[in-house]
Amino acid sequence: MNLVYLIQNWETVGNYLLYRLRKQHFLLAAIKGLRNGAVYGARIRAPHALVMVFLFGEGLFLEKLKTVFKLTRMHATNLAKFVFSYKLVHGLLAKLQNGQQQWHSFVAAFICGYFVFGENNGVNMQINLYLLSRVVVGLIKLAVEKEVIPQPKRAVFPWFAAAVWGIVLWLFEYHQGVLQNSLQSSMSYLYHDSNVWNDIRTFILQNK
Repeated sequence: MNLVYLIQNWETVGNYLLYRLRKQHFLLAAIKGLRNGAVYGARIRAPHALVMVFLFGEGLFLEKLKTVFKLTRMHATNLAKFVFSYKLVHGLLAKLQNGQQQWHSFVAAFICGYFVFGENNGVNMQINLYLLSRVVVGLIKLAVEKEVIPQPKRAVFPWFAAAVWGIVLWLFEYHQGVLQNSLQSSMSYLYHDSNVWNDIRTFILQNK
């Protein structure tokens, strides 16, 4: 079976391999997870990085493109590695115990999260913070669902929004250094740069 045959008949060969490995479903699921993690990471990061780098980044055009590529590759690679390793560990735990247990998800993700997303860099920080906010909201909803805390009788979301914005602006104005660099940059543009202008051009047409 040569390379030309494999290229011309890749679907037939692929389907044959899937059939032969059908009993190793968790392994195939991990490989598919690797693929989906890479694709999803690239789709999410590339447009975001393109906009942020070209709007707020510094450097020449090619340097900005390299930055976009670097951020996209990091996001896609990390997500692919995490999904693959999580599904592999999760599948192995289920195989060892003849079935899935709830704690398998936590343990598998805990281990893989430490090794994949444990490095403190801008991409990992953003992903972890994105998840943190959703984890907190999800845990509160779960606590209400399990009747650990009572169902609120009044709208909670306005108070949630008020607390988030009150705290973040207080931190920005008086303890800016504790906030993430990208957030500092965005808020400086919105709340500090809008205090400064020299003429009508820098008042309406451009920031500085």
